[in-house]
Amino acid sequence: MSDLNRSRSALGYRPALDGLRAFAVAAVVLFHAGVGGVGGGFLGVDTFFVLSGFLITSLLLADRSKITTFWVRRARRLLPALLATLLATVVAGRFLLAGDPDALGLLRTDAFAALGYAANWRMMFRGTGYAAATATASPLQHTWSLGIEEQFYLLWPLLVAGLLTWLAARRARAALLAFCLAGAAGSQVLCVVLYRPDAIGRDYYGTDTRAQALLIGAALAALGGASLPRRLGLPAALAAGLTLWLWHAADDHAAWLYHGGLTVAALATAVVVAHVIAEPHAPIARALSVPPLAGLGRISYGVYLWHWPLFCFVTADRTGLSRWPLLAVRLGGTLAVALVSYYAIEQPIRRGALGRHLPRLVPSAVTASALAAMVAVIAVAATPPPPARPVAAAPPVVVEPPSVARQPAAANRKVNPIEARDDLTERPHEPRVTFFGDSVSWVIGTYLPAHPGLWTSVRAIQGCGIATLPDILEQGTPHTNYPGCTSWPARWQRGIDQDRPDVAVIELNRWELMDRRYQGSYQHVGEPGYDAYLIGQLRAAIGIAGSRGAAVVLLTAAYTHRAERPDGSLYPEDQPQRVDAWNRLLRTVAAERPDQVSVLDIDPLVCPGGRFTWRIGGLRVRSDGLHYTPEAVQRLIAPWLLPRLARIAEQQ
Repeated sequence: MSDLNRSRSALGYRPALDGLRAFAVAAVVLFHAGVGGVGGGFLGVDTFFVLSGFLITSLLLADRSKITTFWVRRARRLLPALLATLLATVVAGRFLLAGDPDALGLLRTDAFAALGYAANWRMMFRGTGYAAATATASPLQHTWSLGIEEQFYLLWPLLVAGLLTWLAARRARAALLAFCLAGAAGSQVLCVVLYRPDAIGRDYYGTDTRAQALLIGAALAALGGASLPRRLGLPAALAAGLTLWLWHAADDHAAWLYHGGLTVAALATAVVVAHVIAEPHAPIARALSVPPLAGLGRISYGVYLWHWPLFCFVTADRTGLSRWPLLAVRLGGTLAVALVSYYAIEQPIRRGALGRHLPRLVPSAVTASALAAMVAVIAVAATPPPPARPVAAAPPVVVEPPSVARQPAAANRKVNPIEARDDLTERPHEPRVTFFGDSVSWVIGTYLPAHPGLWTSVRAIQGCGIATLPDILEQGTPHTNYPGCTSWPARWQRGIDQDRPDVAVIELNRWELMDRRYQGSYQHVGEPGYDAYLIGQLRAAIGIAGSRGAAVVLLTAAYTHRAERPDGSLYPEDQPQRVDAWNRLLRTVAAERPDQVSVLDIDPLVCPGGRFTWRIGGLRVRSDGLHYTPEAVQRLIAPWLLPRLARIAEQQ
């Protein structure tokens, strides 16, 4: 993504390369914006990789200055804008993600990884826990490509300098070319070997599996730079057409992309670069050199840095804008911030008075101070704030004991599913309630305030619903069940056998609303075939929950806003129509056993007016658009829910 015009000494300034950068960054930005027809725009990153490999290698071959001087120039060019982006992102995240401590904690580690140019490995191994695995995209996710480039900038000069030192110039170029070609081939082979259709992150983010584009660019430089053969007009036109087609049609989950597609995309870019370098007055070169394209290319580094945090924070939910007005605001904001970054930060430091002194100072005080300050800012600003009030601060919900005392269903009552509790045979029976379902049910059951007169336990399984079909679309990408989800019937039954509740509460939401592959195609709630599957699973769940005589309470699903699509619209599993379809299904199945099964409609309580909301009367209700906050459970849900459960238990 960087502007590498230091290579002018070898090649002269080629505005066509800036034009190529402009097309590449536009493809990436429009892909991230969810604009139709740019489904393969993520391959713009590979265009930047080819350009970086070519220009950096050309510079190293033409200018045999000290490696430390090269690194200082790279730091002076790349670090200031990155530090500004990180600073703005973590400060904005402190305020905009304050209600979602999990997201803020993830952002903190993401920022440290971006600062250390290791974001690609961070995104690959961001976490396997439920919070990390189901989190929305990081505002710093795009820095993965900067990590790969910086790792290349760190290691590649050492290899080139070694070859230039040990071998004559011509032999060094030949050895370098052989190394580049062998390395690119090895990277592609590794990409094939490591490919897993249900876990593409290793291939997509790996330095080793994405190195082919950088090495193909470097091989082009080793071939001779400005001495490249002419008459590449027709191959370049075909390569440009192929590149545009790939930006339109490629799918980042398609197997062919990792079985040679990435290498083909890089080779196509290399042919275009070779042509505009060898024939700067050819039609393609002139078309890429028009001032608007060249101008966008010059600020492409800033555009890339700033666009993704802006897209993540400037959302339809926060602005109330629809798709095209939202896109206009995002693109306008990105260009404005990138221009300010270029003229107020990047260029003054790179070329101004400060820039003339930085080569001497960077290795010592300036860089060390800037990095130390950034570490401190990230540590403070991106640390999740403590809860506004402790969980125990909510007033207890006192549940009146039953009018007629009776013996408990089990000899020992329990604090939780593991620890035995005091024998209650000489006490009035407290109603016993056990929560089943997914993570939303877990949150409700776990964060209840003190509730004298009612015994509760939580058997909900985070990340697991009752639908167990393995092929899932979550936020538009393939997913599968978490380990242990398919054994939910046995786990629920153990909970019923141990707890012997009077009331079994079932709350299910997200995992039943996602698209799952059923009978050969992806289907969802509201479609007759899939509804039949869900009804069967729901009947099984009710059968287990009521197997020892407990009353079964089905809590309706509430509207959610977990994440937005790139264009600002809701993902299918967040759409109100699916929530309504699921709740109708609950009522249909409950009506089959009215003597044992009832439905409690929580949606009007947490979504007044039939609309999703983050706050009710100043109380934050949702932490991440799906789960309830502890305060909402304590102060809003528990006072409504617990007395109703106690009355149902008393009727048993």
